[in-house]
Amino acid sequence: MSVGAPSPLVKSTTETVIGTTGLTKIYKGKVKALDGFNLEVNHGDLFGLVGPDGAGKSTALKILAGIMEASGGDAKVFGQKPSAVRGSIGYVPQNCALYPELTVDESLQYEAGLHNVDQASFEKLRATHLERMGLAKFGSRLTSKLSGGMRQNLALCCALVSQPRLILLDEPTTGLDPIARRELWQTLIALTAEGVTTVIATPFLDEAERCTRIALMYEGKIHQSGSPEELQNALGLRRLEILVKGADSQSVTALSEKLANHSENIVDLYPFGDHLEILAKDGKAAQAEVKAAFAGDPESIVSHETTPSMENVFVMRLRELGLAEIQPPAFPSLGDGEKRADKATSAITAKSLVKTFGSFKAVDDLSLDIKYGEIYGLLGANGAGKTTTIKMLCGLLSPTSGQVTLAGESGSLRSRDVRRKIGYMSQKFTLYDGLTVFENLQFYAGIYELPLSKRKQQLDWALAACGLAETRDVVVGSLPLGWKQRIAFGAAVMHDPEVIFLDEPTAGVDPLARRQLWRMIREFSARGAAILVTTHYLDEAEYCNRLSFVSASRMVAEGTPSAIKTIGDGELFEVICHQPQKAFAALTATLEPWRISIFGKALHIFLDHPETDLPPVKALLEKAGLVKAEIRSIPFSLEDAFIARVQHGKKGSGAG
Repeated sequence: MSVGAPSPLVKSTTETVIGTTGLTKIYKGKVKALDGFNLEVNHGDLFGLVGPDGAGKSTALKILAGIMEASGGDAKVFGQKPSAVRGSIGYVPQNCALYPELTVDESLQYEAGLHNVDQASFEKLRATHLERMGLAKFGSRLTSKLSGGMRQNLALCCALVSQPRLILLDEPTTGLDPIARRELWQTLIALTAEGVTTVIATPFLDEAERCTRIALMYEGKIHQSGSPEELQNALGLRRLEILVKGADSQSVTALSEKLANHSENIVDLYPFGDHLEILAKDGKAAQAEVKAAFAGDPESIVSHETTPSMENVFVMRLRELGLAEIQPPAFPSLGDGEKRADKATSAITAKSLVKTFGSFKAVDDLSLDIKYGEIYGLLGANGAGKTTTIKMLCGLLSPTSGQVTLAGESGSLRSRDVRRKIGYMSQKFTLYDGLTVFENLQFYAGIYELPLSKRKQQLDWALAACGLAETRDVVVGSLPLGWKQRIAFGAAVMHDPEVIFLDEPTAGVDPLARRQLWRMIREFSARGAAILVTTHYLDEAEYCNRLSFVSASRMVAEGTPSAIKTIGDGELFEVICHQPQKAFAALTATLEPWRISIFGKALHIFLDHPETDLPPVKALLEKAGLVKAEIRSIPFSLEDAFIARVQHGKKGSGAG
C-alpha cells in the first residue's frame, strides 16, 4: 500500500468487527482530530494503532467505544453504532479511569454492576481475571496503593468483567516496566486465542510487533496497514547494527557524521551509545562503506544484519509523509564565564546507599560513579528503587546510610549553589495544567534563577527546541502527554545545568519525538553535562554510554549496552512458526512464562542450559503439531537481557 495515498479499507476475508468509512472529528476551535479515518478490524485480530502524538489515536478509540460522537462519516461495531453495543465493548483509557477510594474488589464489583453481571458469573470472572493478572492476593487493597503495572492490570480486569467481545486499549503499557509489559501482552495474546478482538494504541514500536496487524496513523487518517512482516518487507531496506570494539560514543558519533550524506546506499543512520544503526538498500555494500570510512582497524568493526524494526518503518514512513524531525537550534550562551568540569571528573558518586521506609528497604547498598559528559541509564522494574535513588542523588531525600557527592558537594545537596547546577525532570508530571506552555517555562526560569537579561533567549530556545513555538499560549492541560513531556524537558535544561536527572522523560512520547529528545540529551552530554536517566524503553537505553540493572532494590548488572547483553549464563533462541500462540501455550505449560515472548510470527525463548533444555522444547513443539518450527540462537536484545538478569536477581534475593 503506497504511503500518502487515500486511506483505503483493509481487505477482509473474515467476520468484520469494526468498520469505519470517512470518519471525521472536529473539536472546538476547528481542530480536526480525525480526517477521513478508514479502518477495518476482523474477528480475532490483535490490532495495533501507532502514530505520532496528536495523530488522533485516542479520539478514534473513544468513538469506537461509543463514548464520543463523530463529526462525520460512518462507524460500525458488530454492524451497529458503537453506542448501541457498548455492553460488548471493553475500553481502557490512558489514565485507567479507576477510583482511588475503591479497593480492587470494589472496582470490579462497580464495573460488574454497570453491566448487570449476575453475582455467580461475577465471582467466577473475578477469580479468573484476578488470578490471570496476578491480583488475586490484593482484593482488599485500595487502587491508589497499587503500582503502575497493577493499576493497568486492574483496569483490564474491569474491562473484561462484562465478557466483552471487543477490547479497546489506549496506551495501556505507558509507565510499565518491561516485565509488566511482557506479562500484559501475554494476557492479550491469550485473550486473542480465546476469540476476543483487541485494538491497542501504543507508542512502543517494539511491542507493536506482537500485533497480528498494524495501522500507521498521521493527521487523523490511516496511511499504511498490514502485518508487521508485510510492513517491514515493504520498506525494502536492510538494518545493520554496527559495533566498533573499544570505541566510545564520541567515536561512534564521529563515524556517523562521516557517513552521513555521502552515500546513495545508506538511507538512514543513527548513533546508539556504543554502536551505530544503519538502514541501507544493500546491507553488504553498507558494511563495506562503514569499514572504508572508519579511520581505525576495519577488523574492529562487528556488524549484525536484520530486517528493519517497526521503529525504522514508523520513522521512514512519517518522513515520507512530510513529518520532519525538529532540528533544535544551538543552545544559547548564558555568558556566565564558568568553565565546565573535566570529563574525567566524577559528577555523581554514591557509596553504599541504603534507604528504608519503616521495615521496607527501597534501596540496598547501591554504589555508582558517573562522570561529566556521560549518559548513564538506571533501569529496573517498577518498585525497584530507581526514583528513590534519584531523589537521594539530587538531595530531595536523605539516605538512611551511605554517602552522595553531587557536583563536587557532599554536604548540603539542597544548597542554592547546587540547585543552580542541576536540572531535574521527575517521573510524575510536574508542570501546571492550568498555565500555558510559556507560563510554565517562565515559572521554571524563576525557580532556576535564570538572569532576567537572558530569560527571553532561553525561553525562545526551549520553545523552538521542543517544537512548541506554535503552542506557547495553549493551556498545558489540553495537550497530549508526549507534548507535556517535551515541555518538562525544556524546563529542566534551559538553564544549562552541569548535572541532569531525567526520570522516565520519554514515557508516552512517540518514537520520532523520542529521537529528537535524545538528540538534545546527547548534545548536552557533548557539552559536558552528566546525565542520569531512567527509562522503560529498552531500545532507547542503547543511547546510554553505560547503564545498570536494578532488581529487588539492589544493582544486579552494570556496563555498556553491548557488554550488558553478554553478561551472565544462558542463551536466547528464536522459534519461527505460523502458529505462535499455539507454540506459546505449549511451552508455557512447562517453562516459566517470563522466559517466552511473542514477536510477530516468532517467539523468543531464554534457556539457562541450552544443551539440556533445548531438546524438551523441541519435543513440546512437536507434540503440539508444530514440527516445522525453526529454532535458532540469536543475540540478546536489551529487553531479553534485562528480563533474564532481573528474574535471576529475584531468585538470588529470594524475592518473587
